Amino acid sequence: MKIGITGGIGSGKTTVCRVFNTLGIPVFDSDKEAQMIINADTSVRANLNSIAGVDLFSSGTLDRKLLANIIFNDGEMLLRVNELIHPLVFDHFHAWADEQKSPYSLLESAILFESGAWKIVDKTISVMAPVDERIRRVSARSNLPETEIRDRIKNQISDGERVTRSDFVINNGEEDLIIPAVLQIHESIINQIRIKD
Repeated sequence: MKIGITGGIGSGKTTVCRVFNTLGIPVFDSDKEAQMIINADTSVRANLNSIAGVDLFSSGTLDRKLLANIIFNDGEMLLRVNELIHPLVFDHFHAWADEQKSPYSLLESAILFESGAWKIVDKTISVMAPVDERIRRVSARSNLPETEIRDRIKNQISDGERVTRSDFVINNGEEDLIIPAVLQIHESIINQIRIKD
């Protein structure tokens, strides 16, 4: 079984994925995979430069900040970049998932619903946290200004839409306990797999 896990920037989905990982569930990080594809594939690099209209690789690797500044302010550009990268990431995920020996595997994606990745998984999990808390977390780890973080949040679907489109929701605010929530979801997925078998 393939499970998609998502959440807005700063929601703590990576932390939640670590908990799943301790239960023996492998996690495919779509963001890291996309970076690897971009840095390794010269045709992808050329296409990205063509879309952006600038050299995004002047330092030898992708200038992520420059790309983010371009695509987060231009919906059409964001769409073109996504159409280039997402099918490649999906292909890599399928190949990776087929090699896993665990009962299920996780596809971690910040834009699971926006990218269409929800169509290639069996169930979806959304990680939620209050917006102010998310902004504090992102500021602490990246030194991005609050306005830039809010812009990125605006470019992602709303938490309300995530909840309605998800099979499971994990609340990850300061007062929430994520380990019991993960254990409960893990047990539910394992039971569904047993019923199928």
